[in-house]
This record gives sequence, structure tokens and C-alpha cells, in this order.
Amino acid sequence: MMRRTMDFGGPLPAGWEFLTTDESTSAWTLFEKRFGELRPGLRPADWPAVIEPEPSVTFDLTVPRESAAAWAAQFDAVNAEALRCFVSQFDDPGWIVLDWQHPGYRFDAVTHATTFDTEWRVPIHPNGDYNTFARPDFSEGTFGHPWEQTLCVFGPRLVATLGRTLATWLPTKRVNGIEQVDSEHWGQR
Repeated sequence: MMRRTMDFGGPLPAGWEFLTTDESTSAWTLFEKRFGELRPGLRPADWPAVIEPEPSVTFDLTVPRESAAAWAAQFDAVNAEALRCFVSQFDDPGWIVLDWQHPGYRFDAVTHATTFDTEWRVPIHPNGDYNTFARPDFSEGTFGHPWEQTLCVFGPRLVATLGRTLATWLPTKRVNGIEQVDSEHWGQR
């Protein structure tokens, strides 16, 4: 897998299509119904940037600054595991991808998964902007916060699958929007 995203005006990777203006507007409306208005901010006092829905589990993605290899491995692992859950849990491969202050996309998870060495136009692991991968009705998905360095997994199927597997190796920050004491691991209380 590639650890970078590119947007240099070239063709989109396999499985990615731009949302039209109307589709993007509709998607952001659904986003706000699910999460409330996005509250971007660099300071911890401003976090989380959304109202995390129920059910959800939010994971701490911080790694030591001096560990570029650990960050790269975590980036690849989160993207790969989320993609595995997307294609194994949902018959319809279609997802909506919102990337704050950038174009939105329709994402075909099966096409992406079966295309050799394809790039992530927007990765699931946040890499500089707020991003969301969601079912078209926003019932299931992920929300990445680049400054808090968190990934919120929401919806019953993804919490039961992606949430469970990420909880085996990532600290849990919040469950259903409630802060976990000392980053307890979800399900291990």
C-alpha cells in the first residue's frame, strides 16, 4: 500500500469518483445530521470536532514523534483493516468520502481492494485533514481527526468488526462520545 495521497490533477485511482456539487451538498447535510456541525480546531479544548454518535468508539492514533516507521506501519494497518471490514461486512461496495475543504468522492471499496498497489486519494487514517468514510446514509463509517490524532468508528456493524480489531492494539479514547479513563481498552474493563 502507498502511504501518500496525491491530487495533482491526474486521473482518479480505480474505485474513486468525484461527487457532483449537489451530491457533495447532500453528503455534508447528512454529515451534519449525524455529527452536528464540524468544529475544526487545533487546540485540545476544541476537541472532539464532532458529536460522536452511538454506537461509536474513538481510537487514539498518536505514536512517538521520533518513530516514523511506527507511524507508517500504523497508517497502513488502519487503512488495510478498515478496507477489509468495508468489503467483508457490506454487500454494496459504495461509500461516501468527505475530505474537509477538498472534493468529496464516491468510493467503491471492492474495486479499490482488488486493484494492485492503488493509491488512497483520501486515506481512512487521517493525514492532515478531517475525513469521513460513510455508507451513503451515514449509518456506518469512520471520522478521522488529524490534530487530535483520532479515528472514530461508528455504526453497529463497524463498531462490532473494525472497532473490535482496532481495540486489540490501539488505545480507546472515547466510547459513544464519553472519554475513557487512562485510555482504557474498549471491552476490557
